Amino acid sequence: MDIRTASRLPFSVSSVGLGCWQLGGDWGEVTEGSAHGVLGAAAHAGVTFFDTADVYGDGRSERLVGSFLDARGVDDVRVATKMGRRADPHEPSAFTLDAFREWTDRSRRNLGVDTLDLVQLHCPPTPVFSDDAVYDALDTLVADGAIGAYGVSVETCAEALTAIARPNVASVQIILNAFRRKPLEEVLPAAREAGVAIIARVPLASGLLSGKYDESTTFAADDHRTFNRAGAAFDVGETFAGVPFEVGVAAAREVAAILPEGSTATTSQLALRWILDQPGVTTVIPGARNASQAEGNAAAADLPPLTDEQLARFEEIYDQSIRTHVHDRW
Repeated sequence: MDIRTASRLPFSVSSVGLGCWQLGGDWGEVTEGSAHGVLGAAAHAGVTFFDTADVYGDGRSERLVGSFLDARGVDDVRVATKMGRRADPHEPSAFTLDAFREWTDRSRRNLGVDTLDLVQLHCPPTPVFSDDAVYDALDTLVADGAIGAYGVSVETCAEALTAIARPNVASVQIILNAFRRKPLEEVLPAAREAGVAIIARVPLASGLLSGKYDESTTFAADDHRTFNRAGAAFDVGETFAGVPFEVGVAAAREVAAILPEGSTATTSQLALRWILDQPGVTTVIPGARNASQAEGNAAAADLPPLTDEQLARFEEIYDQSIRTHVHDRW
């Protein structure tokens, strides 16, 4: 596993991290034993970066991560969490220092730590990214020792660019995968120049890029891939990266065909390798529902860089099948 960093991020991270949304909820049931198995498999494979949020299972994901790290005595894993989705109402006026203290104190209790390694604003309303008072409040939390560093999780490239312009933003988490290429145009170059870490989320387009689904695949009622396909619960771009399911299934078959004949790599690993090959990416955070998935995702870092021919084929698939559905939306 290679280790990467960015000048504004005060610690290094494994190039493949672990997204912990699945451990909290909205992906079907995951038992505590299974969750600890996922975390253990990832850590054993060299993953040193776990990403969670205070709303994943209403804190369940944070608590599972915290209990795992406490039980195993793991001290080389950095944990990023997120805050802001608990705001009610979810509007700019809710993003205050008092609210930040309340939310981070809760996350510190859940994770069992005095200082949170990295806290990210969790896709707040767009005006929040331009509010001086918000960044002043975040700087106060750093000065107080409640958080080590802060970043943002964004829905759009425009939000990412606004945040990168702020001098103390350490990281930007953004949807980046073979079906969501727009961040390559401006966001990744701007982040590289500023020294901001890029955390690539939804890297497999909610499983589409695993190549395991077909047009008849269904999901559990409590899985966001069932209830959020039209954006009923949160931004539709978080589910299948905003790509219509049937379109994504067909395009994923074309992605799978990029693998050389006889290759032992999986389509998921190929899709993750594509992200790792993009200049400016610090870490990618695929989720996993079981230990074998966590191990397989981590192994993507061992694949050789993609060839120019393979990269060109990825671009062709995007331009022919995906671009019209997503490129101008986020």
